[in-house]
Amino acid sequence: MAEIEIREIGRPGDLGWVVGAHGELYAAEYGWDTSFEALVARIVADFTSGPRERGWVAELDGRRVGCVLCVAGPDPDTAVLRILLVHPDARGHGLGRRLVATCVDFAREQGYATLRLWTNDVLDAARRLYLDAGFRLVAEEPHHSFGADLIGQDYVLSLGPGGHTRVVT
Repeated sequence: MAEIEIREIGRPGDLGWVVGAHGELYAAEYGWDTSFEALVARIVADFTSGPRERGWVAELDGRRVGCVLCVAGPDPDTAVLRILLVHPDARGHGLGRRLVATCVDFAREQGYATLRLWTNDVLDAARRLYLDAGFRLVAEEPHHSFGADLIGQDYVLSLGPGGHTRVVT
């Protein structure tokens, strides 16, 4: 039986793995160019892992095989799910679902009212995970990025009444 762990980002090599895995996988699976890897590198460089931001790595039998970030959004009530990835070798173990749930739970615990994300329509498996988690599509727009014609999609998840579930003592 495979040993699966979802842990916080923080070990040497985690951030570099996130960038490299995205670049390699999206080039192999979708033909995207290095501008996508550069975008992921900027997202990772801006990641602070502050009190209201967190990132996770999924490991399968001790190997990094997935990741997701929860970062502060444009206003204090909004968090953003970023750079979800599950390596093809690890698909089918429920890691994507667990990574999304971990991000949603963290955003809710931090008192965010809304969790947003941006993706592209070609990422079918990820979109299914988002919809299953309760996200709803709020906008679509065609664009040419990463060397491909794509349709960008914005999704939103309401985290409950006011989203503020923290207990103040």
